[in-house]
Amino acid sequence: MTTFEKKPTEAFVWVWLPSATAPVVAGRLFAAGSQLLFNYGRSYLARSNAISLYDPELPLRSGVLPLTPGLMMPNCIRDAAPDAWGRRVIFNRKFGQSGKNIDTGEIDELTYLLESGSDRIGALDFQHSAESYVPREASEASLTELQAATTLVEQGLPLTPELDRALLHGSSIGGARPKTLIAAGHRKYVAKFSSQNDLYNAVKAEFVAMRLAAKAGLATAAVNLERAAGKDILLVERFDRKRADDGWQRRAMVSALTLLELDEMMARYASYEDLATIIRHRFTSPKATLRELYRRMAFNILCGNTDDHARNHAAFWNGKDLSLAPAYDICPQARTGGEATQAMLITGQRRTSQISVCLEAAPLFQLDVNDATALIAGQIKAIKRSWKEVCGAAALSEVDRNFLWRRQFLNPFAFVDAPEALVKLAE
Repeated sequence: MTTFEKKPTEAFVWVWLPSATAPVVAGRLFAAGSQLLFNYGRSYLARSNAISLYDPELPLRSGVLPLTPGLMMPNCIRDAAPDAWGRRVIFNRKFGQSGKNIDTGEIDELTYLLESGSDRIGALDFQHSAESYVPREASEASLTELQAATTLVEQGLPLTPELDRALLHGSSIGGARPKTLIAAGHRKYVAKFSSQNDLYNAVKAEFVAMRLAAKAGLATAAVNLERAAGKDILLVERFDRKRADDGWQRRAMVSALTLLELDEMMARYASYEDLATIIRHRFTSPKATLRELYRRMAFNILCGNTDDHARNHAAFWNGKDLSLAPAYDICPQARTGGEATQAMLITGQRRTSQISVCLEAAPLFQLDVNDATALIAGQIKAIKRSWKEVCGAAALSEVDRNFLWRRQFLNPFAFVDAPEALVKLAE
């Protein structure tokens, strides 16, 4: 399809059930005025191994399912839709091919779902048909070619048909930075590219933060650095895929935004405190999970990652239980002054990027202040102990090291009103 003759009015939702390597049709997503509604198919409901796409949002029952108040489409389905970068790739494809013949108003949510790549995060995909599944696959391309393609998209230039097909995988991923999906042997990766708008080496900064997070005891996605066309590329190993003898299994996932029953317009109300409450009531191993979430919250403050919004936290869903997915998208953010705030509220209406606020929130995570202080001290020690090693592995320049150290990592503002022992340890 090179032009939009009319807006799509429906899409069929296909799902990979637990341990399956092929999808089955689960139901129909359709436009109803300005909303998108969903109902399960009869054949799916009749399956003995059917699971809900996510409870309590889309319980496994017949009929059109009502939306959560305030939402315009089911959030667990929105989790599988492309965000800023993916939409930009699709926009480039359509406008690069058809130019002025395309009305921007024609690109709606159903279009983005149906035009983005099929190997999207989680276990869902979207098709025009309920009878046959035809994946939208990318063509093979080197990292150098993919880097070149992302540059063209950023410059607003049309892609060649070959590069357009190669970049298709990146159209289904969340986030705003240039990226795509690649496979290598028995593993799959998210490849993140440098951007022409970067003020510092954000690719290496994320590598450093993710590696240090792992050394500080966080459960993180594995990361590696590659170079292509003289630029750095971060490879993040996917944790929602598993290679089986007869193909790839997909693990269903939902974002914290879905868990909190919020959409993007309400994301500013997302809080670690509310997420902790959900973990206590609905997650497997709640005590260990609360401790892990607290580690992530504290490390985000220590490393200067203020982009810890609710789509940057996720849980696996198997139809019955929730479990916390590995940490991802931990990346120090540039700041103009000393003060900073987290994207998610920490406790009450407070989101200030300070350890003192983090310590006040400790009881919400079933931690006493002494345990929380010891946990944070351990992270500070790990950052200082491994800093040179990890920066060396990233071949991080002296300029970028100076930019990150005590500006993003262990910024003095983070230690205002913190216990003196932590202040001295950071210094």
